[in-house]
Amino acid sequence: MDFFCTQQMPELPEVEVSRLGLLPHLPGKQIVRAVFRTPRLRHDIPAELPARLAGLRVLDIYRRGKYLLFDCESNGAGGWLILHLGMSGSLRLVADGIPAEKHDHVDLVFADTTLRLRDPRRFGTVVWQEGKGIEKHPLIAVLGVEPLSPPFDGEWLYTVTRKRSTPIKPLLMDSHLVVGIGNIYASEALFRAGISPLRAAGRVGRERYRKLAASIQATLQESIAAGGSSVRDYVHSDGGAGCFQLTCFVYGREGEPCRVCATPIRALRQAGRTTFHCPHCQR
Repeated sequence: MDFFCTQQMPELPEVEVSRLGLLPHLPGKQIVRAVFRTPRLRHDIPAELPARLAGLRVLDIYRRGKYLLFDCESNGAGGWLILHLGMSGSLRLVADGIPAEKHDHVDLVFADTTLRLRDPRRFGTVVWQEGKGIEKHPLIAVLGVEPLSPPFDGEWLYTVTRKRSTPIKPLLMDSHLVVGIGNIYASEALFRAGISPLRAAGRVGRERYRKLAASIQATLQESIAAGGSSVRDYVHSDGGAGCFQLTCFVYGREGEPCRVCATPIRALRQAGRTTFHCPHCQR
């Protein structure tokens, strides 16, 4: 059975799961050809990109926020292929010769496999950065701190939120501050830390931020271990689905009893997104 969460895009765990799924198969392999079946996703796809990619080797695959970064000989004659799954995109490894379906927009063809991007809503991104200096690309340069990196901790959160009156939950989802904490993971981490999503960021104390930082990291790591959440149209590179959403404490559980105190879970709108929380456990 497939499980889907509506109005949710692949976030950091889903992108990281995609990256980990591709790592055993692609690094070191040469791109035989690139096939683009649409001139545009979220951004225009340069007409010369298929020819630019042909013959380059994928040396490694990195993640920055929700972007996958394919190192295509960036230290030599190549550069970086930057890919974002958008609202509904997914990457799959398919055998050569399998016909593309309606929403299969991009193929990177290797000698023994094909990496195929499916994006029904066309909100994904495929762009090219020539040479080195991927951190200077406009899409990458504006990104905030990685929540699974050493600089991210409670002290950092406490410092950057002083005098901020914005509610803590939308602030956690601001990619200019910290990347990859999507709607599911912000709601779940705040529940684990016992912090109301309505509380002003500047009114959360140092100790509570230490607990929140640990909760964010634990939530993201548990989701990665579970294969991510099976959000709309999101699947692994092998076609499988994640199951983290089955263990959520609050997300998607409006009206159901809290798993800790049995108080009905409430839902509200914040910054255009649905927030789930327990009014008793979160203060």
